[in-house]
Amino acid sequence: MSDALPLEPKPRFGVMTQAFDGNQARRMAEAYVKWGYKALWMGDHIAFLSPINDPLTQIAFFAALAPDMVFGTAVYLIPLRHPTAIAKMVATVDRLLGGGRFVFGVGVGGEYPPEYEASGVPVKQRGGRANECIPLLRRLWTEPKVAHRGKYFNFGEIRLEPKPLTPGGPPIWLGGRAEAALKRTGAMGDGWMPYVVTPKRYAEGLDFIGKHAALMGRKIERFGTGILLYCVIDDSYESALDIATEHLSKRYGMDFREAARRYGALGRPADVATKIAEFMKAGTREFIIDAIGIGEARHNQLERFAREVMPQFVNS
Repeated sequence: MSDALPLEPKPRFGVMTQAFDGNQARRMAEAYVKWGYKALWMGDHIAFLSPINDPLTQIAFFAALAPDMVFGTAVYLIPLRHPTAIAKMVATVDRLLGGGRFVFGVGVGGEYPPEYEASGVPVKQRGGRANECIPLLRRLWTEPKVAHRGKYFNFGEIRLEPKPLTPGGPPIWLGGRAEAALKRTGAMGDGWMPYVVTPKRYAEGLDFIGKHAALMGRKIERFGTGILLYCVIDDSYESALDIATEHLSKRYGMDFREAARRYGALGRPADVATKIAEFMKAGTREFIIDAIGIGEARHNQLERFAREVMPQFVNS
């Protein structure tokens, strides 16, 4: 963990979710609020190996159903869109939710190249486009008029109105775990939210980010630290691992058993709590719980996590 980064004092637990119709969304929102989750997170792809909704549209719908929750993208693939369109949509969502209720988690993706081809964006440009896009978003959210001439984006003077309700725009948390992603986070991120990392690598990543931020001359007053965590609670570790392997291998089109074993929070409630505590010690404060399962099985996983794991951290 980096001493240079000001971490939040307490953890917050949220759910990685999506709904495929309005009634399902209503049932989900009611349950998540009842169980005590404080945030809802939505993933993003233009196209993927499994069905996935547009996150910003979905967040706007869910926000009306759970008006006290925080919402976030985990993560929005900014290289696939033009920054002016992103800035407009995010400003609108931020205003509709109310200041301070939206975290704009962003990343570069690349694990599914066909969506880059379909969007007319060379996949090898994704890092450079993100580096140019992020500062430009903040300019569009704060400056009265903006013109830009860059390597990837060029436009004359425009006025983007209305601005976000959150002063300066919503916080931008960056995903990724490669060195380029860590440097990007240290240079321009308000938070870090990777996945498929161990607690040890998480702590090392925060240390790297803090040192790079200092090298860049940044003084960070507030920094978010999230983790998207695969979770299965079952009667034994091996049975939980089997469930995670089956579902995640289908999701990602590859054998995910060793990755699930290495990175997931799996097993009995005590096993899952131990993994949460390890990430807490490493510096994680925002837990995005991706309960593995379909339909009622996933619903039961989230209820059990809220009942048997979460109280050990939010009531202590």
